Amino acid sequence: MSLTIGVDIGGTKVGGGLVDENGDVLATARRPTPADDQAGVIQAVKEVVDELRQGHEIEAVGIGAAGWISSDRSTVMLAPNVSWKNEPLRDKVTAVIDLPVVVENDANVAIWGEHRFGAAKAHRSSVLYTIGTGVGGGIVVKDNLLRGTHGVAAEIGHIRSVMPGGRECGCGRTGCLEQYASGRALTRAAREGAAATPDKAAVLLKLAGGDPDAISGRQVTEAARAGDEVALAAFDSIGYYLGNSCADMVNLIDPGVILIAGGVVDAGDLLLDPIRRHYEEALANRNQVPFAEVRAAELGSKAGVIGAADLARHRDIVP
Repeated sequence: MSLTIGVDIGGTKVGGGLVDENGDVLATARRPTPADDQAGVIQAVKEVVDELRQGHEIEAVGIGAAGWISSDRSTVMLAPNVSWKNEPLRDKVTAVIDLPVVVENDANVAIWGEHRFGAAKAHRSSVLYTIGTGVGGGIVVKDNLLRGTHGVAAEIGHIRSVMPGGRECGCGRTGCLEQYASGRALTRAAREGAAATPDKAAVLLKLAGGDPDAISGRQVTEAARAGDEVALAAFDSIGYYLGNSCADMVNLIDPGVILIAGGVVDAGDLLLDPIRRHYEEALANRNQVPFAEVRAAELGSKAGVIGAADLARHRDIVP
């Protein structure tokens, strides 16, 4: 049985899984992500791998990390979560675990996991949106992971045509999609709506102790489920921008399916329904021909680990 290890380096934890060729996670391990300690992150990865490899013959290790990864899958050119810049992550990890290592962007490993074993496995081309604090993206076209010339394609959250000259983004530009369609954008819309029209935010304000600035994303979801108008409007707002972005993806690459993942997707149809509605409206005459279904991803938090492990297994053949 072919076994590889997938590792997900996040802002708060380093999580890993022992994965077989069917995409099944046989064991998991995790360590906290050391804050502002690059050497500590390497040590955490080593400890996760060492725990998972005990008693098993491992072929390779795949690592998913937020940030811009070089085209040869070796170097993290920039990763804000762990303050990496031109970090030779592959070589450093290889040196301490003595196994082949592949490094890839976290959204890319997630779409690969879904493509191989999840909600996109029936389609040769697919798009993934990860909706969390920001908006990440991954794209597969004809069974190939779209990485671009320099390895940094599919940064969907930083497409700025959504609102040129709009809100300032952490990337240094303005008007990027993630400023209007992320979990942070959902909370911002709810806070602004509750402050402007408190009579339409009774449930929301009650949950937040009467303070609009104290509204959290979880409270927005809870209030929306109870029918709070402002909370529902906040979901409709991010659904508008995501739906229009999905329509752009249809016109750009004609995917078989568009997947929505990340923490905000836990809201279910509160998020998916407005995305689908605005998506179909934005397609206009394009809806006279077949177009991709928008649906929730299937693998959840395991997608990155599964995708990273599979990319490691096929490191010599997957572009």
